[in-house]
Amino acid sequence: MAGFIIRRVLNLIPVAFVVLLVTFSLIHIAPGNPAYTILGDQASKSAVQLLDRKMGLNRPLVVQFLTYLNQVIHGNLGRSLLDNEPVASLIVTRLPVTLELSVLAIALSLAVALPIGVLAAYHANTWVDSLSRVLALIGAAVPNFWLALLLVYVFAVSLRWLPSLGWVPLNQGVGQNLEHLILPVVVLALPLIATTSRVLRGTLIEVLHLLYIQVARAKGLQERTVVLRHGFKNALIPVVTVVGMQVGLLLGGVVITESIFSLPGMGQLVVDAIFDRDYMVLQGSVLFMAMAVLLANLIVDLCYAWLDPRIRYN
Repeated sequence: MAGFIIRRVLNLIPVAFVVLLVTFSLIHIAPGNPAYTILGDQASKSAVQLLDRKMGLNRPLVVQFLTYLNQVIHGNLGRSLLDNEPVASLIVTRLPVTLELSVLAIALSLAVALPIGVLAAYHANTWVDSLSRVLALIGAAVPNFWLALLLVYVFAVSLRWLPSLGWVPLNQGVGQNLEHLILPVVVLALPLIATTSRVLRGTLIEVLHLLYIQVARAKGLQERTVVLRHGFKNALIPVVTVVGMQVGLLLGGVVITESIFSLPGMGQLVVDAIFDRDYMVLQGSVLFMAMAVLLANLIVDLCYAWLDPRIRYN
């Protein structure tokens, strides 16, 4: 197991290099110059050239990339081109918002999707199964931004039950913090609920037709016991896989959701960096989010061995 973890961690190095290279290339291919963002659109050409030299943006792209790569190797993500703040400090400041939002979205999706998936499999090919299928289809088809705007209009503008924008830290009140997160959490959790419930339903139906399940039924165990105690755990491996894969989509959804609800998290940091042409912040944020996805996949692989003792990483 230790050797497997070490190999997976070492595999992060080439992936991080590719992420850096692609992000760096796309940022510099896109039109625009951060010097104009800092100095204003009316800045003179000489002032822009002077600021470019100061920030090192006039050097060849290969030299800029190698310089940044050397900084990352030494644990330095650079400084923001706009306010000269360390990128690592900006990420640490914004991370709690995104982390809480993501954890609550995953928790809500599992709390809803697992019972729906079990009920759909237990009542396969009945109206319960059909209803869950329709709801899953709607959840997977509705775009995040449209659902966010709809929920804001209904619950914040019309009914005035929940706030539509802003963020309250946990240390300033748990209730207010959760009130500001209810709508964005629902927006992020809905597609996860749809995917997870359908995967669990299909896998559990297959498991319930296996031989050891037939043996458990032949022993006189109740159907509920057979499904929950003997079938459910073995059906979780594909679900864990889907949840791990959804982390990447979740981070992508966070970018849109945090922008709509004005949440000061990693997603909003990425959006601001794109509009401000802040290369350093954008590169550091994308690299951090990519590593988070890879770490989630590593945790998923380790969960396989816990769910199925037959799986061994030698």
